[in-house]
Amino acid sequence: MPRTRDSDRLRVAVIVGSTRNGRFGPTVAAWFAARARRRADLEIDLIDLADAALPQTLTDQDEALPAPVVALAPRLADADAFVVVTPEYNRSFPASLKNAIDWYHGEWQAKPVAVVSYGNDSGGLLAAAQLREVFAELHAVAIRDGVALPRYWERFAPDGSWPRANAECDATVKTTLDQLTWWARALREARTRHPYGV
Repeated sequence: MPRTRDSDRLRVAVIVGSTRNGRFGPTVAAWFAARARRRADLEIDLIDLADAALPQTLTDQDEALPAPVVALAPRLADADAFVVVTPEYNRSFPASLKNAIDWYHGEWQAKPVAVVSYGNDSGGLLAAAQLREVFAELHAVAIRDGVALPRYWERFAPDGSWPRANAECDATVKTTLDQLTWWARALREARTRHPYGV
């Protein structure tokens, strides 16, 4: 059952895609979620795939869904938009994220997805490009702009906080959220008037 909410606010699910030991994803996701929460028109739901503990073996069509899959489904279904936070591993995104995407279908449909990526010199752009292709297959709308954080380990401030002040990065976050919210409102209205189905 979807949770009640202010109908004017958009619910954005920020998904931490990495589950590996020592991952940096929660730091990036917490930073982005904090920026997004500054906007009065957004309600942020931070989803950590490490906590979701989705099984790695997909069920057949006639099998019951595992409890962790069932538990996460309402949070995804209730989202108006998604922000996927991903590292770049071997020129792609992590298996844990692909696994989470593959467990669901209708939850992604006709909703916008932004990517926040981090990595070496590319900033995770190769992972982001592949994610856009995957989400297009699921009838989601991958927005053009996202946030890429190259050499993210160099972004610590002298006091140890992350990230250090960066006007370009702040502008990129604003552009990403502006595009995401535009698409989220447009697609929510479209789904309300004409339920999406394939």
